[in-house]
Amino acid sequence: MQHFQSISDLFLEESWIAIGIFDGVHLGHQSIIRNLVTGATSAGSPSVVVTFFPHPKKVLYGISGQFYLTSPEERAELLSDLGVDYVITQLFDEKFSKTSAVAYMRKLHDHLKMKCLNIGVDFALGRDREGNIELLEKIGNDLGYSVNVVSPKSFNGLVISSSMIRNALLSGDVAYSHELLGHPYQVDGVVIPGDGRGRLLGIPTANVDVWEEKLLPKVGVYACRVLLEGSSFGAVTNIGVRPTFDSDSLATRVETHILNFDRDLYGKKLRIQFLKRLREEIRFKDVQKLIEQILCDIESTKEILKIEREGGY
Repeated sequence: MQHFQSISDLFLEESWIAIGIFDGVHLGHQSIIRNLVTGATSAGSPSVVVTFFPHPKKVLYGISGQFYLTSPEERAELLSDLGVDYVITQLFDEKFSKTSAVAYMRKLHDHLKMKCLNIGVDFALGRDREGNIELLEKIGNDLGYSVNVVSPKSFNGLVISSSMIRNALLSGDVAYSHELLGHPYQVDGVVIPGDGRGRLLGIPTANVDVWEEKLLPKVGVYACRVLLEGSSFGAVTNIGVRPTFDSDSLATRVETHILNFDRDLYGKKLRIQFLKRLREEIRFKDVQKLIEQILCDIESTKEILKIEREGGY
């Protein structure tokens, strides 16, 4: 897969494309992408996904803070795993938001010569979302591409959406977000120095520096997997302010204790995959009570990992 930040440097013939934000690359997105890849492969054509960053809602409605389910790089990686040949992450700014649907589709056609456009049922693009399915089909008749509208995916009677996943994460229900995504919710980050308190307690933790706009699950303690340099490890991860020690701190930290692991991790990039929420973050009366609870969290995580390995989770 090749990842481009602009359409300007890419020229293809008879491509198949999908357009959307695809934040999270959830099961509904995956349905669109699998239709794209299957069709493109059958036609002997390259498959292309056009996506956008920043998120239009950030630009148009001023949404700030933690919001994204995936960074542009993580999104491109997930799309690559689905077999996509090219990903274009289009800069979405105020100027771009005023581009007409006709102008943008003509520009895409000049560079991609697409034969088929794959979109979801609620998709629209261009100034004031004027480029609905009807208009895109009309433009397609002029430019020589067809439009394939992919039905949405539902779970328990509800149409899967990125907003639904964000709400699940904000409530701490990472097991539900897993169901909607088709894979565990994950955060990436580099291990940075902390205060070393975990090691002094005999339970070393890695302090992970996560992208500031990445949405974190609700404050609490989670059973996780950690991916490091091609290997997978069980882990207990705390998201919060560590009230037992930092009673006045408002800064949210992501700290993970990797099971049966005692190597130097400073500067290493970790991927934390959230499996299940274990409990709220609690202020303990003394350090010994905290240690006892963390040991219980470790045993709970081992049991969850065992159930997952046996295919029952």
